[in-house]
Amino acid sequence: MAAATIFLAVLPLLTAIAAASAAAAAVNNSSYHPTFQRLNVKETIQVTSTRPSPQVSEYHEEEEEDGDEKNWTMKVLHREQVFSSNSGDDRRRRLDRRLKRDAVRAASLVRRLASAAGGGGGGGFGVDDFGTDVVSGMDQGSGEYFVRIGVGSPPRNQYVVIDSGSDIVWVQCQPCSQCYRQSDPVFDPADSASFAGVSCGSSVCGRLENSGCHAGRCRYEVSYGDGSYTKGTLALETLTFGRTAVRSVAIGCGHRNRGMFVGAAGLLGLGGGSMSFVGQLGGQTGGAFSYCLVSRGTDSAGSLVFGRAALPAGAAWVPLVRNPRAPSFYYIGLAGLGVGGVRVPIPEDVFRLTELGDGGVVMDTGTAVTRLPLLAYQAFRDAFTTQTANLPRAPGVAIFDTCYNLFGFVSVRVPTISFFFSGGPILTLPARNFLIPMDDAGTFCFAFAPSNSGLSIIGNIQQEGIQISFDGANGFVGFGPNIC
Repeated sequence: MAAATIFLAVLPLLTAIAAASAAAAAVNNSSYHPTFQRLNVKETIQVTSTRPSPQVSEYHEEEEEDGDEKNWTMKVLHREQVFSSNSGDDRRRRLDRRLKRDAVRAASLVRRLASAAGGGGGGGFGVDDFGTDVVSGMDQGSGEYFVRIGVGSPPRNQYVVIDSGSDIVWVQCQPCSQCYRQSDPVFDPADSASFAGVSCGSSVCGRLENSGCHAGRCRYEVSYGDGSYTKGTLALETLTFGRTAVRSVAIGCGHRNRGMFVGAAGLLGLGGGSMSFVGQLGGQTGGAFSYCLVSRGTDSAGSLVFGRAALPAGAAWVPLVRNPRAPSFYYIGLAGLGVGGVRVPIPEDVFRLTELGDGGVVMDTGTAVTRLPLLAYQAFRDAFTTQTANLPRAPGVAIFDTCYNLFGFVSVRVPTISFFFSGGPILTLPARNFLIPMDDAGTFCFAFAPSNSGLSIIGNIQQEGIQISFDGANGFVGFGPNIC
C-alpha cells in the first residue's frame, strides 16, 4: 500500500499508541479503555512546520488481480505536497487559509443536507449525480487531498481532488472560455483518441437532474456552495491509474469553470452514488475502496486503493447508515464520545439520523475539523478541559475555543479521545489527531468545533494516518489495522 505503511494488530485490550516515531489509532471491542497518552510537543511542532517537498513523484503503484476483481493503488498527497505557495508563508497563514476553506465546506454540507432533509434543493437528492449544489472540498482554493491520474488516450497526467461527498468526475477542458489556473496543461479532448461525447438522448444524460442539450450533446452544470461552478459537456473517457486503464468513464468536460479552485484540474468523486467513480467501477472492484490520508507536514504519501483486496483483515467494521435523501454521503453510527477512557454523558439520540434525514454522522474527506452538535461539543470539550486543568491555557484561535500554551514542553500527558461506534467498536485517536499546533511558539488547540445544526462531521484531521475502508456492497466502513 502506501509508502512507509506500518502494520498495527488489533489488540485484545484497547491500547493507545503515541510513540515519538509514529502515533497510531487503536480499535477494539473491549470494555477496558486507556486513560492517558503522551503528546510529543517538540516533535509535533517540528514535523508539521516542515514544508513538504512539492511534486514528489508519479503517484501510482502496482495493479493486482484477484479472480474476476481488480485491485489497484494510487498515492494520496496533501495539498501542501502538490502546490507550493509563497515561501514566506508561515504555519499560521497556512492554517488560516485551511480553516477558511473548511468553514465554507462545513457550512455547505449543512445547507446541502438540510435541503435534502426538507425535500428542497431542486427536487431533492434522489438523483444528484450531476445536479446542482454539489459541494466539494475544492471550495476556496482546491481541496485538501489529491491523486494523480491520466486522462484520455494517450493519458495526460492531471492532479484531481478526491472527495468522498461528491458523485462527479470532472476536469477542465479545451476550448476553455473561462478556466482557473491549474498546475498541469488543461486537457484537450481533440488530442484524445478515446474521448466520446454523450448524446442528449443517452441513458447517461437522462440521469442528470438538470441536464441540458446543445448541438445534440449532453451538457452538465455543477454549482458549489461558495458560488463557484463548472459547466460543460458530458463525455465518456478513459482514465488511467498507473498501468491500469479504465474505459468509458462518464466525466464532465468543463469549458466554463469559475471559483477559487486553484491548482487541481478537477475532481474525482468517491461518493456513494452510482455516478461517482466508485459507483461506475461497479463489479470491477467489488464496490470497495480504502484510503489512508497522510499526516500534515510529512513527505510520505498516503494511499487510495480500489478493489476488495483493499479491505484489510483485522479492521474494526462499523455498519454504514443509509440516508436515501443524501445517497452521496457515508453516514456511520456513532453512539458516543470518550475522554480519558470514560464515556461522556451525551444522549445517543444526538448522533442519530432521523427518518426525515436530519442529523446523523458523516465521514468526509473534504472537511478538516470534526463538527459536533453544540450540546455534544460542549459536554465533550468540558470533559477534556477538566482532565487537562494542569496545562497552561492560551486564547482561542479561529474556530477553536480550547487552546493551550505548551511553549517549553517536550511532551505532555493528555487524556485519550475515543469514538464509541454503534455495535461496539471503539476508535482511540493518536494525540496529534486532536491537539494540533497553531504556530511555532507552542500554541496547541483541541481540534473539534461546534455546529449549530444537528449534523456531525468526522473530518480529515481526525482521520489522518488511519486506514479507512469502505465496503459499499455490504454496507460497512472499517478502521485500521494499518497506519500511514
